[in-house]
Amino acid sequence: MTTTDTILVIGATGTTGSRTVTQLVSAGHRVKAASRRAAPVTGAEPVTFDWYDSATHAAALSGVDSVYLVPPVGDLDPAATMLPFLQQARTAGVHRAVLLSSSAVPAGGPAVGRVHQALPRLFDQWTVLRPSWFMQNFTGAHPQALSVRENSAIWSATESGRVGFIDAEDIAAVAVHALTDEEAPNADLVLTGPQALSYDDIAAIITEVTGRGVSHRRLSYEQLRDRHAEQMPVEFAELLAGMDRAIAGGAEDRLTDTVRRLTGRPPRSFRALLEGEARRSG
Repeated sequence: MTTTDTILVIGATGTTGSRTVTQLVSAGHRVKAASRRAAPVTGAEPVTFDWYDSATHAAALSGVDSVYLVPPVGDLDPAATMLPFLQQARTAGVHRAVLLSSSAVPAGGPAVGRVHQALPRLFDQWTVLRPSWFMQNFTGAHPQALSVRENSAIWSATESGRVGFIDAEDIAAVAVHALTDEEAPNADLVLTGPQALSYDDIAAIITEVTGRGVSHRRLSYEQLRDRHAEQMPVEFAELLAGMDRAIAGGAEDRLTDTVRRLTGRPPRSFRALLEGEARRSG
């Protein structure tokens, strides 16, 4: 695509959306930055967008060629909301769609899996990004990060299972290529960082880099489910605890070369991410 085409980024203030907007703008692309409050974003056109308010959809799609899709947070059946929007997008002239999914959710699987399955049927150019767990879960406003700062502990039911944790900047870099390369990958891309790490490893690296003694507190599936259920619906608590149980069984113990292959550079390590943040804050 050319820099005169317009890209709609949904979830433009979120973890991957904000970074995708920044990278697109830096590369000279025209961007509509969509969020519920149309938050100002340097170099982009802010637009109001709410998945559950269809009155915001037409204006957001006006003049758009490509769209980056971040599903509604916490919705166990996002297809009911997203698929009508995607039909509307295609009718409005959108020709390329890039969907943020998860390495834990295959095509046709739960949650956003149904949207993944439908995307190739709706668009000639499409990509599904299936990143592993975000490194930023331990550094931002995520509950794990808050627990690290407030309790010096990471709670999980992952046992010694390993995860190819990935930097959100690398996810955004792949999203930019999927949105702007002459041809979309038309593929399901599993994204990982350069190392598969257990939560014990994560705690040790945080301790080494920050000097804060952080430990991994191992819970059973039931204990983690009940802990989550104190703050969210039980169905979602069961889903999250089940993902940890899958990690314990080895489901996320894998690495891919997707970031290097699409961006031409290796993905950033968790240690490098923490060291970078330490330099900025220091």
